[in-house]
Amino acid sequence: MDKDLKAMFEKQGYAVVGEHSAVKTCHWLKESIMRGRVCYKQKFFGINSHRCLQMTPVANMCNHSCLYCWRYQGSDDVVKEWDDPVTIVDGTIEAQRRLVSGFKGDDRCSQEVWEEARNPNQVAISLTGEPTMYPYLSDLIKEYKRRGFTTFLVTNGTFPKIIEELDTLPTQLYISVDAPNEEIYRSLCRPKISGGWKRLMDTLDLLPSLETRTVARHTLVKGHNLGFEEEYAALDKRADPDFIEPKGYVYVGYSRERLEMDNMPSFEEILGFAGRMTELTGMEIVGENPPSRVVLLSKGSVPLMIR
Repeated sequence: MDKDLKAMFEKQGYAVVGEHSAVKTCHWLKESIMRGRVCYKQKFFGINSHRCLQMTPVANMCNHSCLYCWRYQGSDDVVKEWDDPVTIVDGTIEAQRRLVSGFKGDDRCSQEVWEEARNPNQVAISLTGEPTMYPYLSDLIKEYKRRGFTTFLVTNGTFPKIIEELDTLPTQLYISVDAPNEEIYRSLCRPKISGGWKRLMDTLDLLPSLETRTVARHTLVKGHNLGFEEEYAALDKRADPDFIEPKGYVYVGYSRERLEMDNMPSFEEILGFAGRMTELTGMEIVGENPPSRVVLLSKGSVPLMIR
């Protein structure tokens, strides 16, 4: 990572780890520590918001330029030497401890919660970039698991071979299915690679064979990919995920350079989409979280709570 890019990340509140990884505390970690308000992942799945480490092993690399993405979308950097998984895990835990250290002196944060926040036990491998571009992803997941972490991996699904060859699967695998068809995929996700839609379809075909919890996430942008329930339902039936997560686009970060406030669907519109999906897929709504504009559908064969 070049020094200017590293400086940009640090200015935005990221802790850069090694040559290509990063950690950043999310809004809900802070809310959980200071006010006892938790994110939808805790409400839906039981992980602890204040103990969640949000990281990426490829802060400067992504093969999409999605219109709705609020994160940095990747440079043309070529990594000449990859950091090893143990170094990354050590570095991200230490970075998380530095990032939460300032909460200790605030009267709104209890000593017990602060100590727990310094010892994360859940990792969200997402944050920014496309994590399946890191060649030692399986070993990274294995190392986090060895230390008692639950692991959530979020991917755009364009590297099916990487997912297929994972020796250690994450606790929960999210596939971002943010377009109902190839035409919208090209205009909304703006892939930098050829054959991205075919790769995503290959990943969806792979999902039923994976022995882990799976989620199809639909980030819905009004005026672009909201609606199209029948096409989304066909894709979800193909992937047969344990959960479907319709989530509304939020007008924040870099996405404000490409979209408008009017592209944000209301929570009622997300609920309407989810209701139609229940009719088409046979799955049931099992969770709602208006602040995050997200609804959870389940087919009921997998317990909601991980812990």
